Amino acid sequence: MVVPPRARLASVGALLAVALTILAASATAPPAPRTRSGGPPDAPVASNGGDDLAGPDTSPAAPASPYDSFASRIPKFPPAPVPQPITVPAGPSAPIYKRLPVTQPVAFLTIDDGWFQLPDDPRLMLAAHFPFTMFLIAPVAAKNPGFFQQLEGAGGVVEDHTVTHPSLKGASYEFQHHEICDGRTSLEHTFGTTLHLFRPPFGNYDQTTLRVVHDCGLKAAFYWSETVNNGVVAYQTAEHQIRAGDIILMHFRPGFVRDVIAALVAIHNAGLTPALLENYIA
Repeated sequence: MVVPPRARLASVGALLAVALTILAASATAPPAPRTRSGGPPDAPVASNGGDDLAGPDTSPAAPASPYDSFASRIPKFPPAPVPQPITVPAGPSAPIYKRLPVTQPVAFLTIDDGWFQLPDDPRLMLAAHFPFTMFLIAPVAAKNPGFFQQLEGAGGVVEDHTVTHPSLKGASYEFQHHEICDGRTSLEHTFGTTLHLFRPPFGNYDQTTLRVVHDCGLKAAFYWSETVNNGVVAYQTAEHQIRAGDIILMHFRPGFVRDVIAALVAIHNAGLTPALLENYIA
């Protein structure tokens, strides 16, 4: 059937009138509230698309720092005895010690490298305030000396741990001389102290290493008796107990607080007191 032109125009006009009515109604209606994904419909979100905390924050609380969890576990020690240092043998090479031949009830905590520098570390060491030795990589320490100066104020002493932390065993005299002597010079410049001791990275050394240690004016090199990592003391003897003169190795790692507490508890359980390695090398 053919629709007359006037009828068609009337139909189009009616449709336009309906459309205009709908648009007017939507313009005056309040917008639907935006909600948190997965949350109650009356909890609005910020206009930038992120969560707006107009309602109560139901997200999990941030975990307490390791210091808050472990500070109460710091053992109490009696004062360290007056040091009775050992005599370092003379000769063209420096000695290396896994433990010191002492009779006093002391053990020595040493901390290596310096890569991880966390705000809880100085807090813990200031609270515990016992003597310890830091064998630091020179350029790492130079990037943030203030961190290690805080630890010096808590009882720490800085010593030499090379420039680039290489395995020294088998390397030439010239290479080892650069790593050890330049590491010492850099650390002395950074901290304004005189260094006396050295630890070879990874514990890898040879007779050239010990000759260079001597030639660089350092008194002795050090290995270790026990290690600490992830809050666990790894013993290297069947006794599973720290002995007088033992040298304990740990590192500046994310688990620093747990490792320090584990080391101190082990020293305390053995009836020993932390002492400063430098005080026992004549």
